[in-house]
Amino acid sequence: MLYNYLKIALRNLQRNSIYSFINITGLAVGIASSVLIFLWVFNERTYDQFHTNHERLGQIWVHNEFSDNIATYNSVPLPVYEFLKTYDARIKNTSLAYWSYEQLLTVGETKIRQEGQFATPEFLEMFQFPFVKGSAAALNDPSSLIITESLATTLFGDAEAMNKSVLLDNTYELKIGGILKDLPQNSSFQFKFLAPWSIFAQQDWIKSKQDAWDDQSFPIYVELQEGANLAEVNAGIKNIIRDKVPDEKVDVFIHPLKEWHLRSQFQDGKQTGGMNDYVTGFTFIAIFILVIACINFMNLATARSEHRAREVGIRKSIGSRRRELIWQFIGESVLITAVAFVFALVLVELALPLFNNLVGNTLTIQYTSPIMWVLALAFIISTGFFAGSYPALYLSSFNPASVLKGKPNTGRKALAPRKFLVSLQFFFSICLIVSMVVIYKQIEFVKARNTGYNRDGLVMITNNEELDKNYTTLHEKLLASGYVTSVTTSSSPITSIYGNNTLDWPGKPADREILFSRVFIGDNYTTTMGITMAEGRAFSETFKSDTAAMILNQAAVDVMGLENPVGTTVTLWSRKWTVVGVMNDVLMTSPFRNIQPGFFLYGPKGETITLRLSDAHTTAAALQGIEPIFKALNPSFPFEYEFVDQTFQRKFAGINMIGVLASVFAGLAILITCLGLLGLATFTAEQRTKEIGIRKVLGATNLNIVTLISKDFTRLVLFGFVFAAPVTWYGLNYWLEKSYSYRIGIAWWIIPAAGMVAMGLTLLIVAAQALRAAASNPSESLRTE
Repeated sequence: MLYNYLKIALRNLQRNSIYSFINITGLAVGIASSVLIFLWVFNERTYDQFHTNHERLGQIWVHNEFSDNIATYNSVPLPVYEFLKTYDARIKNTSLAYWSYEQLLTVGETKIRQEGQFATPEFLEMFQFPFVKGSAAALNDPSSLIITESLATTLFGDAEAMNKSVLLDNTYELKIGGILKDLPQNSSFQFKFLAPWSIFAQQDWIKSKQDAWDDQSFPIYVELQEGANLAEVNAGIKNIIRDKVPDEKVDVFIHPLKEWHLRSQFQDGKQTGGMNDYVTGFTFIAIFILVIACINFMNLATARSEHRAREVGIRKSIGSRRRELIWQFIGESVLITAVAFVFALVLVELALPLFNNLVGNTLTIQYTSPIMWVLALAFIISTGFFAGSYPALYLSSFNPASVLKGKPNTGRKALAPRKFLVSLQFFFSICLIVSMVVIYKQIEFVKARNTGYNRDGLVMITNNEELDKNYTTLHEKLLASGYVTSVTTSSSPITSIYGNNTLDWPGKPADREILFSRVFIGDNYTTTMGITMAEGRAFSETFKSDTAAMILNQAAVDVMGLENPVGTTVTLWSRKWTVVGVMNDVLMTSPFRNIQPGFFLYGPKGETITLRLSDAHTTAAALQGIEPIFKALNPSFPFEYEFVDQTFQRKFAGINMIGVLASVFAGLAILITCLGLLGLATFTAEQRTKEIGIRKVLGATNLNIVTLISKDFTRLVLFGFVFAAPVTWYGLNYWLEKSYSYRIGIAWWIIPAAGMVAMGLTLLIVAAQALRAAASNPSESLRTE
């Protein structure tokens, strides 16, 4: 029986080759699109889960309450590290691992800068990164360094790396005490080496923070005991900073590892989406695309039911039960889905290199994994069952007596569900088109935002002790070279802010606390960056009093309510500072957020050196011209630099990726919808061939014929549009308000334009098939009458 069903299914595929092609192609593209999306979604949702104890790991975060908002961040006082070890028995362990940043590694003549972290010994006991050689005990040895496999190859080639010497930051002579496997791409930690915390702790500024409960500068990680309840632990540690510093309005909590990647965005103390919104959104897109492809199958199967009606009638008349017919048709659907799945895998393999390049990953299908094939089989069966369920129920319901008399009454019976399914396809398609346009408009809106400085020609170079000592000479030589027009220093690059503080000022309400960004800047900062002053002046070495001077940005003046800010005395760190100028707002952090109130202090020794290249030379020539100057004054370090414009553009990497993905998959969804529409339009034209012939004999024009066939389809597009318009408007407005402080409003024309695109494609496809039918000779179609 099964063999007979298989022969019939294959025969039907061959007999109806055009419709089989449309069905298989639509399903293959839909499945391939869904597989690509699900690969990405799976990678995003399994971040950090390679740690076997990932459910019990987390980081200490704080909610810091201010007058106008609650700020949430992941740096806390250094004493919390030791305090939590004994404070709560439900906390198994704590560790410190300072933020990853680039440091110089030297082996012989090889000098490279790599991302690394300083960590306490507990770090590798808690976070289980697999070792190739050595063990976590290496972090107990202040003379050891742990590196990754790829870094070992870079530094030592094929030679044995263990116990070899490496010079760290031109200061610490260390030996390789362990080699880790390269970290997975879906790891929140991304470092090339780990150095003992005891080395980092030798710095004076860290020694001064040992008992500083009011300084929140350190990342601290925790591991809970098995069975510990996170909510209960959080309730127990909530007030540990308030207890030490009563004036601090700070709530402590553990942010679990499983939420770092997807749910680390907070607003006023509450989680607000983050990457999870995008992952969830694309999960729905994958489902939409698959549903659209399945709807194509349903519509074409029911539309062509006349061709299977006699078969159903004969089978029922010789004793076949409806249940057997249902399973036969569902089996055919699963077979078609299986064929489509094979083609889909080919499409996925062809698309993966481009897709990986787009998402910045190396996603693969694990063909050797039994779980993969179990999931694939379940996917084929469930998709085939879903796609074939309605056609199977519909076809098996035919009355054998009516069918064998030549009166199956098929088309009308399936009309209402088929109309609903087509309208549902257009609903999904219009939603995706609108989403694609809104994301694109939001990206362009933010990219066009005035940053308040001139990015062109700005180059950033990381400062170090050697450069800092020779800074005056460096400054003079760079200007004398003619390749550079201006040089400055700052405590953070123009594209970031590393420090925050509160201020007191005249007239400030006693209960008002505002968090201000803080940047130390050197001479010529505004000139180098191309920043304009709204009031007063910039810092200058000619003013000795600038060591007690402050510059506010315009956002700070607005929030402080100062009418005449220049000359105002403010209090910071129990010292008095005089405002000498007001800087026009500069966009230094997220381009999607409002500019934070901030202040600038005079500090000629900064972590970042920024220089502006001269327009008189090409960028390549200018960099080549200044390289010898840096090598002469900073011989221990390679000459490495970063363009400000490129750093700024990286802020858009995530949303650019989302925008491209949305555009590609929206396009594929529309393509699948159009394939189904082509099949239905072709079948409709064939079904009404005699009617068209009669109408032509009676004088109907081609335009009359096109209008006749098109009106039913245009009505379905309108139904889909009517439901899609309010859903997309509400959903996208909610997403924009939730995700972006600096955002567009959805223009009135976007949703109607999406409807017009859907209508235009529909008319184009249907009109082409209608014209083809109208162009046929009526005598041919009426010959049998």
